[in-house]
Amino acid sequence: MARIPVAQRRRDFIDAAVEVIAGNGIDGATTRRIAEQAQANVAMLHYCYDSKEDLFADVYEFVTGRYREVIEGSDPHTTLPEASQAILRGVMECYLDSPSFTAATFELVSWARRQHGARGIAVYDQAFDALRKALTEAAAADPVAPEVIDEVAYVLATLADGFAVNWLTYGDATVARAQMEINCSVLDTWLAARLAAAGAKPARRRRATRA
Repeated sequence: MARIPVAQRRRDFIDAAVEVIAGNGIDGATTRRIAEQAQANVAMLHYCYDSKEDLFADVYEFVTGRYREVIEGSDPHTTLPEASQAILRGVMECYLDSPSFTAATFELVSWARRQHGARGIAVYDQAFDALRKALTEAAAADPVAPEVIDEVAYVLATLADGFAVNWLTYGDATVARAQMEINCSVLDTWLAARLAAAGAKPARRRRATRA
């Protein structure tokens, strides 16, 4: 049997840790459970990681990386309203696609905030930094003040996180899809009013399309 590279094993353990944390919480995410989820033995996990803390550090990087992928995947040659809508929809789709990712993210941030303070904040800080950059680039044709960008980023995060909590609580995909549209409508209305107040030119939003 071909030997599995260590890098692949590490990814397997990261994926397994996400599933275990989502189902059992941080306290229940033992190395044994994670190894079993990854269809490996505990010795292999300890060969790849010196400690569970080291594994969790990679899980954090995976979580922040998923947010970066969504945010940086937005079209930079667009408008602020269009980019905001695309990012909000992208994050909500990410949550909807993987309840385990959603649950694990909330568990990890809460745990890290209690145990390590800065590490829990870092997940949000990194996501917000990427978000501000993407929004600023989208607003290049009609620049707005930095505080407006900060407000848009905050509203996006609030809408996305509120959606995630409802999705985790009720688990109804049909209802969640309808709530996605409500959130996008709320963002449209608020953003139009905020940009008008800021003196920015209104931008025509392209109709969202689905594959």
